[in-house]
Amino acid sequence: MKVFIKIILTIFCALQLLFAQDWANLKRFQDENLSLVAPQTGESRVVLMGNSITEGWPKFYPEFFESSQYIARGISGQTTPQMLLRFRQDVIDLKPEVVVILAGTNDIAGNTGPMTLDEILGYIISMCELAVANDIKIILSSVLPAYEYPWKQELHPAEQIVALNKMLQEYAKANGITYLDYFTPMADSKNGLKEKYTYDGVHPNRAGYIKMSELLNRALKEVGKRS
Repeated sequence: MKVFIKIILTIFCALQLLFAQDWANLKRFQDENLSLVAPQTGESRVVLMGNSITEGWPKFYPEFFESSQYIARGISGQTTPQMLLRFRQDVIDLKPEVVVILAGTNDIAGNTGPMTLDEILGYIISMCELAVANDIKIILSSVLPAYEYPWKQELHPAEQIVALNKMLQEYAKANGITYLDYFTPMADSKNGLKEKYTYDGVHPNRAGYIKMSELLNRALKEVGKRS
């Protein structure tokens, strides 16, 4: 039994070390980023920064990404501090005109440890400030509805998501940032994700991504009007 426990602890420590070496997964898009050429004159490049919801977008609705204008930089499971660490290489260095930030649900789920709503907002604000400092326009997205998380069913995140979205909307309004409300048109009566838009209650299906694409296109037009 002691030998078994020792093996388990050794594996656990090895996995911890491996995770710590690239906690923000900086290598995930390293090759793709290096292969990108600089935006052409007149090209309005849009980078989508996020987690698994952004990562799944090109898989479920690839038609939206047929134009090289849109670049998805989502990594499954990531929280806002991880995104902040890779914001320079996965957003700023790609020289987009617009960044679409969709983040926060994994923080509420506690994927990288407990975090308050103020802390989540703070990391998102830091990403916004980096974008502003580099003349990148911002679309700040609401967190998508979720009644529960399949991987943490003991949590009931709907109320926190509503509260965080209110904070994000207020910050966007106060700072002249375009706010993209996915939540309102995609939420059901329990503030969960409408069944027609999801396959697990958290992640969109193809219909969900089509709806999100429509909403994003409207937000991009609003950004154009602000210019």
